[in-house]
Amino acid sequence: MAPLLRAEGISKRFGGVAALQGVGLELEARERAALVGDNGAGKSTLVKVLSGALRADEGRIWLGGKERTFHSPVDARHAGIETVYQTLALCDQLDVAANVFLGRERLLARAGPFSVLHRRRMVAEAEQMLAATGVSIQSVRDPLMYLSGGQRQGVAIARAAGWGSQLIIMDEPTAALGVRETARVEEIIRGLNERGIAVLMVSHNLRQVFSLVDTIWVLRHGRMVGRLKAASSSPEDVIRLITGADQAGQAEFA
Repeated sequence: MAPLLRAEGISKRFGGVAALQGVGLELEARERAALVGDNGAGKSTLVKVLSGALRADEGRIWLGGKERTFHSPVDARHAGIETVYQTLALCDQLDVAANVFLGRERLLARAGPFSVLHRRRMVAEAEQMLAATGVSIQSVRDPLMYLSGGQRQGVAIARAAGWGSQLIIMDEPTAALGVRETARVEEIIRGLNERGIAVLMVSHNLRQVFSLVDTIWVLRHGRMVGRLKAASSSPEDVIRLITGADQAGQAEFA
C-alpha cells in the first residue's frame, strides 16, 4: 500500500541559497512523525512546500497515492493537508466559533456582495469540533483574546482536525506555552491518532518528540540525513545527526 504522504527530490533555492536539496519524506496513514534540525536546516521551507505556501523548484509530492501539485495552501487543504503554524493564524477580535470557520463561514443567505452568517450552525459545529478533539473551552462565543495560549493552540488544532484532514502539520505547537498548557496540547495531539489523522510535527523539544511520535526525520543544511524510529533510538542519536557528528549515520541513510 502506498504511504499517505510521499515527497521525493524536493529542492528549493532562494537566490544563491539552497534551502532544500533533494529532500525526501514519507508518512503512513495515522503515523505521528517529527521533523527536527538546527536553525536554518530547512524545516520551515519544507513545511511551506508541503502545505502549498511555497512551490518547490524541483521534486514531486504524492498524497494518498495520487501525485499532487499545490499552488496555494487552499489546494493543500482541499487535498487533506491542514497546517497549524506557530503564529496560529487566528483573530483575537473574533469569537472561537468565528475562528474555527475563518475563511469557511457557513452562510444563511447571500445577496450580491452581502452575506448573512449562519451563526447558530457555526456555533453548534464549532462545539462539536472542539469536543471531538478534546479541547475544553467555556464558550465558543467568547472572544479569542480571553483564552490562554494553550486554549488558542487547541482551537487551531481543532479547526485543522475538524475539516476532515488526512494530515495535520504543526510548526512548534508548544513553543510559547507553559508546562501545564504544553501537557494539554500534547494530550490533544495524541488524540488525533485515535481519529485516524496523521501528524507531522516540527519541534526543537526532543523530550516532546520522543513522547509523541513514531518516526523522526532529521534535516541538516537542507538535506534529509536521517530517518529514525523513536522506539529504538535515543536523543543522542538525533543530536549526532543534527550536528553532523555521525557521518556514518548519514552514509548509511543515503
